[in-house]
Amino acid sequence: MEEAAPRPTLRLGDAIGLIVGTVVGVGIFRTPSLVAANVDTPASALLAWLVGGIVSLLGALCYAELAAAYPHAGGDYHFLTRAYGGRLGFLFAWARLAVIQTGAIAILAFVLGDYAASLFPLGPEGPAIYAGLAVVALTLTNVVGVRTGARVQNVLTGVEVAGILLVVGAGMALAGPAPVLDAAGLSPSPAMGLVMVFVLLTYGGWSEAAYLSAEVRDPARNIVRALVLSLLAVTALYILVNWAYFAGLGLAGVAASKAVAADLLDRAAGPRGAQLAALLIVVAATTSANAAIFTGARTAYALGRDFRAFRFLGRWDPRAATPVNALLAQGGIALALIVLGALTRQGFETMVEYTAPVFWLFLLLTGIALFVLRRRDGTTRRPFRVPLYPFTPLVFVASCAWLLYSSLAYTGVGALVGVAVLAVGVLLLVTGAATGSPRPLAPHGGD
Repeated sequence: MEEAAPRPTLRLGDAIGLIVGTVVGVGIFRTPSLVAANVDTPASALLAWLVGGIVSLLGALCYAELAAAYPHAGGDYHFLTRAYGGRLGFLFAWARLAVIQTGAIAILAFVLGDYAASLFPLGPEGPAIYAGLAVVALTLTNVVGVRTGARVQNVLTGVEVAGILLVVGAGMALAGPAPVLDAAGLSPSPAMGLVMVFVLLTYGGWSEAAYLSAEVRDPARNIVRALVLSLLAVTALYILVNWAYFAGLGLAGVAASKAVAADLLDRAAGPRGAQLAALLIVVAATTSANAAIFTGARTAYALGRDFRAFRFLGRWDPRAATPVNALLAQGGIALALIVLGALTRQGFETMVEYTAPVFWLFLLLTGIALFVLRRRDGTTRRPFRVPLYPFTPLVFVASCAWLLYSSLAYTGVGALVGVAVLAVGVLLLVTGAATGSPRPLAPHGGD
């Protein structure tokens, strides 16, 4: 009997929905205030958001070449294993299961919980209760089947984009007769480096497309199209919504706001507008959390396929067309992190610090892997090649290195805990607990 494995069931629209839903998370409702506080004019802020979209697109082109040449449910894990060997591949898969993806799910669940509790209070522990319920519900939704998870994602992404367009409409309604932007204000801010840290963090998540490459129809064409179309759409949305913030609140108002979308809709429609903004953020967090759960389990599945100690994760349910055990294990770890965050009373901040350095370390290594595989694996057919090579991947690698430094320089104890958990993976390798016989990787990444 043939062993169950990922099948190409996702359409181009499904892939776009997952990518847009992952990128357009809660950051766009918080980081614009941090950006505005470090620039002199709205024009400088909008320029930063445009540059962020361009840098993200450069990285997406690098990932598009890797995913088209090596389509695999393991995504980055597969690329890193090919470029550097099974040991580094294991460390990445361990980090993604224990730190990166589960931490990201917990972050999104905490934001969802905070805003859901403001709409329907459940007492002091309400945010953590909502966060835990969200992880359970979304994990079970994806366990039911790949088509169910994709349909839920498409609906949530549509609602999320409609909500952002509503914010844009509120900004247009509040805009005065004078133009918001001044071309003379495009001079770079002295704090532009810090500004770009905030901007690029808000664009994060597009790399999740790599985990769809084994399940997207015609990946050689559709992964590239999905990444490019998604990032063009996200860049347009980000610029539009930031223009709306400035139109409705002004530079000083945006910089001073702690909940800029809520403040804008409150000014446009009163208290009910603020409630609508809270609901919009709940939808945005749910959308991103669902996408993170969907893609995160694919790495755990690949880990289970290659290492005997984690074999239970590498089982693919043929009826649901999902890695059920990987989804359940990922959900359990995310719930444990939510409990930890609830105990510290600083769940969101702790989880951001916990994930950031490890995330940027492996994104940097994936960018370098493109150079390694171009040189070492020249016989593999590459349906898509990065334009302007090597300039394009060099810019991407430099951006990742900069953000790795920033995530270590500007974070606290949470970052040390995340690095310590990564060190546990190193210990598993040293003691032999993670040893096994990784199965040979097929030339085009298939199982």
